[in-house]
Amino acid sequence: MRRQNGMSKAWLGTPFMALALVAAKPAPVAPAPALSMVAPAAVVADPANRWTIELSTGARVVVQLRPDVAPQHVYRIQQLTTQGFYNGLAFHRVIPGFMAQGGDPQGTGQGGSTLPDLAAEFNAMPHLRGVLSMARAESPNSANSQFFIVLAPTFKLDNKYTAFGRVSEGMAAVDGIAVGEPPAEPTKIVRASIGGPLPPPPVAAASAPAEASAATVAGATPAKP
Repeated sequence: MRRQNGMSKAWLGTPFMALALVAAKPAPVAPAPALSMVAPAAVVADPANRWTIELSTGARVVVQLRPDVAPQHVYRIQQLTTQGFYNGLAFHRVIPGFMAQGGDPQGTGQGGSTLPDLAAEFNAMPHLRGVLSMARAESPNSANSQFFIVLAPTFKLDNKYTAFGRVSEGMAAVDGIAVGEPPAEPTKIVRASIGGPLPPPPVAAASAPAEASAATVAGATPAKP
């Protein structure tokens, strides 16, 4: 009987121990909401977030910029555009089924602007077809002026390159950009413009490290798929 009573007590204690363990277990954390590919109404309402690229093919590409996901990178595009920086530059590296890259004044993938390099703003925007992202060198903080347009979903670029917008009009024109590394007769940006005045700069993030200067833009390019 004593043995049975002891077993009974041990058995009775087991559920209470289990309850105690359950109570001590941390509550599950809800996953972060997925980023909508549709820009917020306030972003769309600002004409400065509408970036238009007129191509030498006679076609036009319109991009919805996303300062809500990459404010410093969007401001760089807006800033250089209002300076006329992109006018006349070629798409120097275009790989079918991957991406079309431009924004280099040297046309070699080695150049950038005279402005400082940007600290990375990796975000939840996936590299879907039509997404624009910034090219960079080995350092994550070496993006400057070069950008690329994704031609097909390439998710391996996610959280490695800063996506900052997506083509809203003229994706067929992007598909028509001359192919090559570099192309024999590259497609050029005749004129780039934003739909409104240059907005004030966003709140400055931590500045990029010293080694991330314009010189490190050498080889600023996403790896081949």
